[in-house]
Amino acid sequence: MAISLVVLPAVCLYPCSMENRSEAEASPYKSLVAAVSYGIASMAMVFINKAILMQYGHSMTLLTLQQLATALLIHFGRRTGYTRARGVDMQTAKRLLPVSLFYNANVAFALASLRGVNIPMYIAIKRLTPLAVLIAGIFSGKGKPTTQVTLSVLLIAAGVIIAALGDFSFDLWGYGMALTSVFFQTMYLVLVERSGAEDGLSSVEIMFYNSFLSLPFLIFLIIITGEFPNSLALLFAKSNSLSFLVILVISLIMGIVLNFTMFLCTIVNSALTTTIVGVLKGVGSTTLGFVLLGGVEVHALNVTGLVINTAGGLWYSYAKYQQKTSKPPKRISDVEARSK
Repeated sequence: MAISLVVLPAVCLYPCSMENRSEAEASPYKSLVAAVSYGIASMAMVFINKAILMQYGHSMTLLTLQQLATALLIHFGRRTGYTRARGVDMQTAKRLLPVSLFYNANVAFALASLRGVNIPMYIAIKRLTPLAVLIAGIFSGKGKPTTQVTLSVLLIAAGVIIAALGDFSFDLWGYGMALTSVFFQTMYLVLVERSGAEDGLSSVEIMFYNSFLSLPFLIFLIIITGEFPNSLALLFAKSNSLSFLVILVISLIMGIVLNFTMFLCTIVNSALTTTIVGVLKGVGSTTLGFVLLGGVEVHALNVTGLVINTAGGLWYSYAKYQQKTSKPPKRISDVEARSK
């Protein structure tokens, strides 16, 4: 990612076919640290980005700055010997270009949705990704997922509908952006699964290619959407505010941290671990979202829907755990997803 708001847990609804990537045989300690770090960074990033978007509404420019900071940091780290990431390879760049475009479209629409959608509802909508992957799998001729997986994703969807009916702050534009983000995340997952485009790359290298390849696309978007140059003028105007600068710098730093921990977690752990961490992170973020950054106007229908949605997410994780443990001991992993 690029810089992601909420990284959805890894999604795999069907029998897995992707070989497990590994930078090295990960120790239990490294696996635990990677999972915990990803969970903390992902949860924090939602609130950090929400806080800065409340003051600076140009989400596409913000994403461009985050990607630029990531690419420059890795580039200078490589030149000074602080990272062993390899230089740019054109064949690898061509292979990763469509993956990067889908991934960044997911993040861009997710950022835009946070301007109009409260955090609990944002997380609930993003949990629709497994359902979207299920539907995409049906049309692409994949095998039928287990009954528990199917019922859990349907429960997630039902929770979103119920919660939306009780959302006093309902914003059609924000909901549309979040659902569009789900669509692009699904396309990203399907493309990664079919192409294996990220195989053989380290977490730092995936970060660099993703950021580097996204910059021309993002610069083009901020120009045609009219954000530029007004967004830069507003950025300079707000630079007089110390609190805004602090939040902006934290956003850039945490974006890099989130990228690294996300890719590291999916490399040193199975995607099942990333799934469970993502769901648990989502539970915490939903709870905190009711009270932080202005809070959410509570309605019984909205809370009921969010509880159902969260229960569906937990059930999905349990179903995937059962599916994983019932398989023969073979080094295969679920399709790996990135949540921003």
